[in-house]
This record gives sequence, structure tokens and C-alpha cells, in this order.
Amino acid sequence: AGEGSGTMPGDGTGSPAPERVLFPPTFSVSEIKNKQRRHFMFLRWKQQQRKEKLALKKKRKKEREALGDKAPPKAVPKTIENQRVYDETTVDPNDEEVAFDEATDEFAPYFNRQTVPKILITTSDRPRGRTVRFCEQLATVIPNSHVYYRRGLALKRIIPQCIARDFTDLIVINEDRKIPNGLVLSHLPDGPTAHFRMSSVRLRKEIKRKGKEPTEHVPEVILNNFTTRLGHSIGRMFAALFPHDPQFIGRQVATFHNQRDYIFFRFHRYIFKSEKKVGIQELGPRFTLKLRSLQKGTFDSKFGEYEWIHKRREMDTSRRKFHL
Repeated sequence: AGEGSGTMPGDGTGSPAPERVLFPPTFSVSEIKNKQRRHFMFLRWKQQQRKEKLALKKKRKKEREALGDKAPPKAVPKTIENQRVYDETTVDPNDEEVAFDEATDEFAPYFNRQTVPKILITTSDRPRGRTVRFCEQLATVIPNSHVYYRRGLALKRIIPQCIARDFTDLIVINEDRKIPNGLVLSHLPDGPTAHFRMSSVRLRKEIKRKGKEPTEHVPEVILNNFTTRLGHSIGRMFAALFPHDPQFIGRQVATFHNQRDYIFFRFHRYIFKSEKKVGIQELGPRFTLKLRSLQKGTFDSKFGEYEWIHKRREMDTSRRKFHL
């Protein structure tokens, strides 16, 4: 057969030739000088990579189906999370020292049901519209919370007034250029105080396919992946914001999910489609927190004693090391 007839050389069966490989094994897009050509070839190379990956996946699936019960177990993919560097402060639930600390720390009265959470949500001085709306929506998520707009009043003067009025926690939302960018959470009356950097704030109207306004039912609280002693303390701080007994009839759940030391907050409602199927509907708002410091006692920027401060150059030496 001729070279252009579409058959394999020396193959008398007339079967079509296999698809020609587009790129040699040592192909590098950066060698192409023309920018448009380089971009076009890069897209084609990515497309070929996807095809090869899909073909390999299908091949492995067929092999597993053919082997049946004798098929080897699926390989666990390597991720940054499961390759995490071991932290010696990881909490063991059966550790007596941990149990003693929990029984004697600042949150013990809450977990022993001696106090009922009462939260004051305030802002930096003279907040703008987006921060105000965020505080109002946060107050609908956390039961028994009250919003107060600061007008030049120092936090050191607010804290004694909060303690006198039986508030158990103080939340301060800071902003920069009209955008909420920080959160201070102080447990009253004895602390501790956590400083967070806040990002990716989305109000209710900015969330696609959101549900109706949340009801006044007490939500269920889910805390994920707070595994170290520091993470354990932060998780207890978040738990102490919500009353003990959630009203499951409201089908609302507040989630604090820690992943690579970023704390993602989401607020959902369960939607029961049938006896076996259940979906979730986001209600908002949503935001992401990154712990910057944990301070003993209530807020004191000058003379406060810090339990933990995030020092980026010293602590972030490995992408696989996490502190929470």
C-alpha cells in the first residue's frame, strides 16, 4: 500500500494506521517563539494530555472489571493533606492531660452548661455599607447575638461594658477600603482572644442558588479537622458561640472546615428529597479565616501576652506543615 493510503506499511489487512503522535516526548512549548502559535500549541498539548489520561482511566476500569474480586485495591492519591508533616501536638481524645485542660480552661463553664452564649458583634470605627450588611447577616447565623456600631469608642472601654451586661463573646469585624478583611474573637470575661485575617467574603445576594432567609432556629455546628492543641482551642472558641442544643427541625447547619490552616465557614439548610436522598442549600454568608495570633486574656494590643503568633518566614518552611 502507498504511503498516503491510510494503512500500516507491510500490513496486508487494510486496517487503518494508528493516530499519529502530535508531540515528541521532549516537546517544550516554551521553544516556540511566536506567542499566538505557542498559545495554540499549548492548548492542543493540554487536550492531548486529557485524552491520554482518560484513555488510561478507562483501561484501568476495564482491567478491574475483568479481575472482579481479585482486583488490587485502588491506589490512594497523594495530596498535601495526607502527606502532612507529623505534629507532636496532635490531640489524642483519650489523653488525660487534654481532658484536664478541657475541664479547667476558659471554655469549661460553657461546656458544663453553666453559661448561655450571648454575643456582641461590632465593627471597626465608622464602618461602610458592605461591612454593616455582613454584620447583620452574621447576627442571623449566630443565635442570641447583637450588633453594635462603634463610633470612636475604644475596645478597652467596650469590653468592661460587655462583661457587665453578661456577654460571653465579642466579635469585631475590621475593614480595609470598604471590604471586611479581619475578625477579632474575644471570649469574655477571661479570654482568650483570636485575631484572624478574613478573605473571600460573600454576602447572601452574591451567592448563586441560595436558599430563602434563615429561620431563628438554633443551628447544628460542625467543626472539621481541628486536630492539634492550637486547633482544638480554636474549635472550642467557635463552638462556644452557639447554644448547646440545636433545633434540628430548622434543618440549619453552620460549618467551620479547616483545610491547610484556612478555616472555611459555610451556612447551609438540609433539603430532604426522599427517605434516602438529602441535599443541601447554601444560605450564606460565607467567608474564609486565617489565624494570625492567639492572645491570653481579653483584647490588649500593647501589653497582651500571646500564646501563638503566626510568623510566616519561620513557620511556613514546608507546604506540608500545618498548625491547626
